Amino acid sequence: MSTAFDFTPLLPAGLPAPAVKFTGLPKYNFTGGNNDGDELPLDGLVAAASAVLQREGRTLATYGLASGPQGYRPLRDFLVDKLKRVAGITCTADEILVTSGSLQALDLVNGVLLARGDTVIIEQDCYQGSINRLTKLGVDIVGIPLDGDGMRIDALAGALEDLKRRGIRAKYIYTVPTVQNPTGTILPEARRAEMLKLAEAHGVPIFEDDCYADLIWDHKRPPALHAMSRSANVIHIGSFSKSIAPALRVGYIVAPWAMIARMLSIKTDAGSGAVEQMMLAEYCVPHFAAHIPELTRGLRKKLDTLMESLNEHFGTAAEFEVPKGGIFLWVKLPDNVDTLTLYQAALKAGVAINPGPEWSINKDHSRSRMRLCFASPSHDEIREGIAALAEVCHKEFGVPARISNVARAGGGS
Repeated sequence: MSTAFDFTPLLPAGLPAPAVKFTGLPKYNFTGGNNDGDELPLDGLVAAASAVLQREGRTLATYGLASGPQGYRPLRDFLVDKLKRVAGITCTADEILVTSGSLQALDLVNGVLLARGDTVIIEQDCYQGSINRLTKLGVDIVGIPLDGDGMRIDALAGALEDLKRRGIRAKYIYTVPTVQNPTGTILPEARRAEMLKLAEAHGVPIFEDDCYADLIWDHKRPPALHAMSRSANVIHIGSFSKSIAPALRVGYIVAPWAMIARMLSIKTDAGSGAVEQMMLAEYCVPHFAAHIPELTRGLRKKLDTLMESLNEHFGTAAEFEVPKGGIFLWVKLPDNVDTLTLYQAALKAGVAINPGPEWSINKDHSRSRMRLCFASPSHDEIREGIAALAEVCHKEFGVPARISNVARAGGGS
């Protein structure tokens, strides 16, 4: 009787823990960057895919669709127009590199700029994907606290001066200035100007992550940092994951050609998904501008349902600021609540949350915080899921103090 080959002795040291086998999504899923399936422009995407494949499908026989390694040219041309119109960015198609989602964009920027022992500056509460990558690279991370308007510029100035005194120049300042993840803040234009001034004075580039910038409730945004920079010291990344669909895995980088050329030399995947790029270009040129207001209207209604549910079932025990857009709500629970523990207990009850420490470099500050994604669950699932979460939180931590107003999920009792 044969036995399975044991690969374990061959694995190199330092690998991350093995992944858990996927067994399906939880009943009430408030995690991840999933979007609203009802708002997905499915009919338009189907029509776009059919049209572009019938017209240009034979170019699939060539790596890069004969557009070169930077990505499908019509998609880059769309981005040139869209970024100018919406964010004020002036660039050419040759200054855009299409990537397999924004995560690959992070990897490429880090790959050409960072080495073990380098120092970077990021927001204290920040995107988990960026934190994990920097930790894995062995980079020293300096976190800057946020307030209701995003990164605090006084704290940034202090951090830069401290590094200067110690003879350290940060490799970049990473920021999500427009609908910050996880807080949902928008950095005002005046602060953007101050950040750029500080960055230029200290010779530090800015790494601008704009992945949520399309999802603003009032559709009014300051110009991108890239647009405001006088010295071309800003690398800008974006994505179609939140504006169209995350599973398409299409993102992009905007940077000077000298940096794009460096990134191309380490982007060894022979090109990001071609059909996705073709379909997006075909759909977005005529429909993107009309799609975004429809998407944000639906998302704002779900946010309202989430906030109403938190107020009903947690009362004053759940504190939050209304985000200015996006798909996340950053919630503060009483100090005695450990959201890492709450996560495990809630998951057993079919409720998934993102515990705050996974989205912050200050674990004490974020210990009682959680990030809730409201885009994917239905309105009923939001109501039932928050009721169930409150019940678990009460059992584990006595929060909320009174549970009589919590309706049990599912039974309607």
